[in-house]
Amino acid sequence: MFEYALLRVVPRVERGECVNAGVLVYCRAQGYVGARTHLDTARLRALDPAVDVPGVRAALDAVEHVCAGGPAAGQAAGDDAGRRFRWLVAPRSTIVQPGPVHTGLTTDPAAEAERLLDLLVR
Repeated sequence: MFEYALLRVVPRVERGECVNAGVLVYCRAQGYVGARTHLDTARLRALDPAVDVPGVRAALDAVEHVCAGGPAAGQAAGDDAGRRFRWLVAPRSTIVQPGPVHTGLTTDPAAEAERLLDLLVR
């Protein structure tokens, strides 16, 4: 079993429009948490021509770093996979926001992250 959430870019919160830009996957049984991202800048700029694309990319990169652990994850580096996932899917009102958490079945969570990225983001 695994859990996943989409990462959405909401360039203008007051309008409520968003572009799917990534997926977070967590599998407790395998101690896995991972993120895959893909930013379609043309779609994003269609919603807001003045959007800070480098800032959005940096936020998406930060999510991937937190999932990977290691020094680039900052304080989250010492947390277990579940704690990192729960922190990343907590609601926030920034330009990059997590969607609702869903569940599924898989034996390969990393491959599932790629499949979901292709299905829901690309």
